[in-house]
Amino acid sequence: MLNPHQFTVNDAWIGFRLNDAPIGTERDGDFDCLALMDAASCYIVGMEMYSARATGPSKLESRRLLKQGQDRSGTLPRKLFVAEGQVPDALCQEAASLNIKVVTVLEDELLVFIGEARDGFKQRFGRSQ
Repeated sequence: MLNPHQFTVNDAWIGFRLNDAPIGTERDGDFDCLALMDAASCYIVGMEMYSARATGPSKLESRRLLKQGQDRSGTLPRKLFVAEGQVPDALCQEAASLNIKVVTVLEDELLVFIGEARDGFKQRFGRSQ
């Protein structure tokens, strides 16, 4: 089982979708939010909104997300952990092109890292039932 204490700051990031349902806007339609989190500190180093109609962020949006993380942390990680089937290929391909090793794991292994961020995001932007 993965744990934040296994990592040093900026050694590994986690790519994950923050929202469990699309975020609706009247003007621009529905959006999803992809985030990057440092595995050691659980600090979110980047977020990118993209159209929920798309299969994921574009190559450009993925590159922008990784650049945002690099700008905030001062470096790129050696590894990027992603949940199986949860992070679009474009982000994984962009990470690999930057010599970041992409490691696919079960989502349950990442919940210790991302659970609180998802809960907070849902409280702020979640839809009323």
